[in-house]
Amino acid sequence: MPATDTAARPDTGARTDDAADLINGARERIDALDDRIIGLIQERMAVSAVIQEARITSGGRRVNLSREMEVLGHYRDALGKPGTALAMTLLELCRGRI
Repeated sequence: MPATDTAARPDTGARTDDAADLINGARERIDALDDRIIGLIQERMAVSAVIQEARITSGGRRVNLSREMEVLGHYRDALGKPGTALAMTLLELCRGRI
């Protein structure tokens, strides 16, 4: 069926059936990626808790600021300035959970 121009659909903003189908399919992929990202963040939080527990048990501090600076730099280098904000959020999620 050929695409027809119509008013923008409120659910996708698309003006054709083809575009709406493409958008809906891409959104499904994004939702699946978001689920994977959330799972990876939860895994990162668990690994971070193991590291913090080992550090504290050995008499160290919960947070290693030089390591956090490495993480911030890694995200900044890969993603630019927004990467730094993302890394800060990840570090905040992973701090002090034990």
